[in-house]
Amino acid sequence: MSKERADDPNATLVRLERPFLDDRGAIQPLVERTMRSALVISSKKGAVRGNHYHRTDWHYCYVVSGVMYYFHRPTGSLARPERVIVKPGSMVFTPPRVDHAMEFPKNTVFLTLSRNPRDQTAYEKDVIRVALRG
Repeated sequence: MSKERADDPNATLVRLERPFLDDRGAIQPLVERTMRSALVISSKKGAVRGNHYHRTDWHYCYVVSGVMYYFHRPTGSLARPERVIVKPGSMVFTPPRVDHAMEFPKNTVFLTLSRNPRDQTAYEKDVIRVALRG
């Protein structure tokens, strides 16, 4: 296993470290690894995102507000995708070659932290579209 894959979380729903707390508030560690993209994404109630897999990219998705229904399965599988409910303060990890989609039952804001840059030309070469959700 490569060093990079060894750094991948063991589960889809990422167990976050305990936040650092003091009288000023809290600092919540999210990801301690090299990445090239950090995005804030807002999704309207009823929106669907994803329906693809990445050849080489991985990403973490941390929900700030709202709710995300995250669907995933190994690429090439015909099995029904597993659904994970991601609430504020929770994060999921998507490794390369995992079909994934997100549905939003309410207006939602989330962070996406990715290995690869989000230059649209390079991004589209890494993304393979699949149909998981409507």
